[in-house]
Order: sequence, then C-alpha cells, then structure tokens
Amino acid sequence: MIYTSEAIESVIESLSALPTIGRKTAQRLTLHLLRQPKEDVEKLANALLTMKEKVRYCSQCCNLTESDPCNVCTSAKRNRSLICVVEDPSDLFAIERTNEYFGLYHVLHGALNPLDGIGPNELKIKELLLRLDEGHTGESAQEIILAMNPNVEGEVTTQYLVKLLKPLGVKVSRLARGIPMGSDLEFADEATVSRALQGRVEA
Repeated sequence: MIYTSEAIESVIESLSALPTIGRKTAQRLTLHLLRQPKEDVEKLANALLTMKEKVRYCSQCCNLTESDPCNVCTSAKRNRSLICVVEDPSDLFAIERTNEYFGLYHVLHGALNPLDGIGPNELKIKELLLRLDEGHTGESAQEIILAMNPNVEGEVTTQYLVKLLKPLGVKVSRLARGIPMGSDLEFADEATVSRALQGRVEA
C-alpha cells in the first residue's frame, strides 16, 4: 500500500516488526499516535529511550532491572533456598502475580531449540550453574523449580537441565500439569499458575 507520507510508512514498518503486531494493528497504532498531542508522543519516545538506556540484566538472576542486583535478589523476605527457573521475564511476571511464590528466580532468556540455532551457550545456563556453586556466590539453594513453558522446546530444556542439575545434589522439581501443553506461561491465569506451583513434582 502506498501512503502519502514516508514518515507514516516508516512508523508502520517499525511497529509491525514487534511481536504479535501485524500490519493492520501497526497502522491503527500509527494513526492513533498521529491524533495524540505532541507532548504525549514525546513522552512515549523518551520513555522508550530511557528504558533502553537504563534496563540491563541482573548479575545474579538475569532478570531485567535498573538496579543490580535486582529488587528480588536483594529482598530479605525471599526464601533463598528456592530458585525458580523460567524462560523469559514475562514468565517471572506471571508467577509473581500469583502471590504464592516467595523464592528467587533465574531467567534463561529462551529455550533450547536446535532448529533455530539456540543451544545451551545461547541461554543463561552457565550463570545458573555458577549460582549453585556455593563457594562462588554464597547462596545455598536446596530446590530448583523448573518452570518452562509446556511445549516441545520447554520440555527439551527441562530434560537438559534435569541432567545437569541432578548430579549436583540439589532437589529438582517441575511445575505440575495444571498448564495446558502448547500454551505459554505468561498467558495462563493466576489460579492456574498458582496450582502448578503448589503441585510441582520432582523432575
């Protein structure tokens, strides 16, 4: 489609490159932004730039944060004997919404997928193993909860981590099957995630 403005086309192209946003949605968002006051658009642009400049990985759990270590890792209220391993920050947010889990986290930033060239070196697996080295970090995790998404990639990642973690003498559990196979953790409702956490089984 040919627009009367290259600027409009540029914004549509940029927005449509985002996950889950198709070209029609990108077009609606672009037209919406055009109708907003300049101050609001500048506020959005500045917020995006600030986020990009300030947000980084937590050196302990690899979650996204502005302070390092992050607020979860430094909280005195957290049970430091539990580490819940998730694929993405969005999965961490889903678990936090349940208000049922009070341990620590570790974010892998993906799942094993050899077809897409994602192997162990592309994930934050080495960082997880370093956390379990008590002499290296001072942490003493007694249980690792594997909260991978219930799909093929998540299952492959779970099995790989079980083989790595079991010899270390730490208890390894996984979420119960309250989450349907093929769905993503971030889209599950709080009650389902809560039941999955409570009903976790040893891996």
